[in-house]
Amino acid sequence: MTESYSVREFHPDDIRHVVHINKETLPENYPDQFFIGLHYHAPKAFLVAEVDNVIVGYIMCRIERGISSFGRLPVKKGHIVSVAVLNSHRHMGIGTALIKGGMDAMIEYGSSEFFLEVRKGNEEAVSVYETLGYSVRRVLRGYYRDGEDAYLMVGKSNSTPEEVSDAE
Repeated sequence: MTESYSVREFHPDDIRHVVHINKETLPENYPDQFFIGLHYHAPKAFLVAEVDNVIVGYIMCRIERGISSFGRLPVKKGHIVSVAVLNSHRHMGIGTALIKGGMDAMIEYGSSEFFLEVRKGNEEAVSVYETLGYSVRRVLRGYYRDGEDAYLMVGKSNSTPEEVSDAE
């Protein structure tokens, strides 16, 4: 039996649930204001997943300006800051749906490429990102507070922001 889920934009009154999921599933925890700040700057790119009207996962992203990972041009880059799904709701496609939704939203903000940091030892997450077209760009030594290395992974949009605008 598979439970159905839905993905929607985060609302500030969801903060208690998102912080709980962050603390339950990830060693990197953030103060409430960090979440709210990301929502303020890119509300369409902060999503939650629900099962039976209960929040079971989230993704929060931000839009940054920088030099392309695929050339030397300045671009808007979508940064996946954090993705988490409660252990009890993993392997249902929720994480993948959140990532795809976050990427779509970042494209709406004009991002043509994406990046993220992921624990080198989190093979399951690395595999999901690779399936979605991301590749490891480099290893960030001692990136996490506990000293574990991270992969910097990059991906590129399949459509340009102009194509997205034309399709709307």
